[in-house]
Amino acid sequence: MFPTILIVDDQESIATSLSGILSDEGFETITASNGYEALKRIESDAPDLILLDIWMPGMDGLETLKEIRKNHPGVQVVMITGHGTIETAVNATKIGAYDFIEKPLNIDRVIVAINNALNFRRLEEENRFLRKKTIEKYAITGFSRPIQELKKQIGIAAPTDAWILIHGENGTGKELVARTIHQLSSISDRPMIDINCAALSDERLESELLGHEKGAFAGADMKKRGKFEMAHGGTLFFDEIGDMGLKTQATILRILEEKEFQRLGGSRTIPLDVRVIASTNKDLKQAIDAGEFREDLYFRLNVIPIDVPPLCERIDDIPALVDTFLSRIAEENRMPEKKITPAAIEALKSYDWPGNVRELKNLVERLDIMVSGEIIDVKDIPSPYNPSSSGFRPAVADLFSHEKIIDAKKAFEKEFIRRKLAEFGNDAIKTARHTGADKKVVRKIAEAGIKD
Repeated sequence: MFPTILIVDDQESIATSLSGILSDEGFETITASNGYEALKRIESDAPDLILLDIWMPGMDGLETLKEIRKNHPGVQVVMITGHGTIETAVNATKIGAYDFIEKPLNIDRVIVAINNALNFRRLEEENRFLRKKTIEKYAITGFSRPIQELKKQIGIAAPTDAWILIHGENGTGKELVARTIHQLSSISDRPMIDINCAALSDERLESELLGHEKGAFAGADMKKRGKFEMAHGGTLFFDEIGDMGLKTQATILRILEEKEFQRLGGSRTIPLDVRVIASTNKDLKQAIDAGEFREDLYFRLNVIPIDVPPLCERIDDIPALVDTFLSRIAEENRMPEKKITPAAIEALKSYDWPGNVRELKNLVERLDIMVSGEIIDVKDIPSPYNPSSSGFRPAVADLFSHEKIIDAKKAFEKEFIRRKLAEFGNDAIKTARHTGADKKVVRKIAEAGIKD
């Protein structure tokens, strides 16, 4: 379909001339002689772009523009005028005009403005689509009462700029909650930078956060921007902040309160404007009593506390979670989606899931690889997830010797790690952290993948 251009001008000769020229350029054109008629044509014909004259009798172009932006914000508007001033152009831009063209019209200039405005509209639509997909990707799956309460808390907290402390067991999805909050916030178009406090020592953590100048310490061969600097204007997520050392806690608290910092080895003061979200699997009040966590930092972070329920408290969400995991696996691998029987789901619901959602996700990935058919049945569920099973028994298990089962397990583990490496950009450390696999094994598989 060709883009439709609405030409709004009280001079019939200009409207007719523009209509003919733009039609020759491949555009569909419609015309209106005043603002009132233009608003009616927008309702009936839904144009992709509007060329709008400013000086018209009755409702002038600026008033018409205000109504368009209020009722049809997705339509781009290019203003045209024979009496242009800088003040008028500024006002039109503030109201929401994409561009401003003076008469007599240069047709090449008009066509360039139209194409630029249409391209801008397409990018806006793509961004809205990608934002929608991102929100869906980080959507929290489930409809149980604990999850409904969690979603309610997120919905209230996300639009604010308040700091948030997320508490939950390992594998419950604390990072997912943090990303959901960021995506629903007013700064979702800004970066969210995550810091895994458990994976870094005090010395490395300061360098990661503050950055450093070249020569600041041995091995600092070049200047490096820290995560504080990268997160400016966005969200800073401290993952497992309970594992942060006391020295770094003091540094962090000072910087977050002063809202400025210096790179290691530097003298320039860099401003800091971030929203802070932190997560922990520890009882920070006990850590404070034990002298392992600063009380002042705790109260600074714990403006809005959010508790993420363990999977054993939301068993009713298991069917939805399994369906979601199977769907994503099929999409990522461009293969038909496998289904799971109600009996298999009931077996999964009978388990207490100490590893929470992460454990369930890993099991579903395992089943997707190991079950040869398109249906995962209760007989395919291994122990301890299946009370009636003494081991992993897919339909063809009787054909395997003990050695072949061991080989199959190794093949599964290797393929599982390869998938996770791809998911985490071939980052062996991050992959090992998220899967619980041995770092040396992960690094070996990652290096083999690069050589291949």
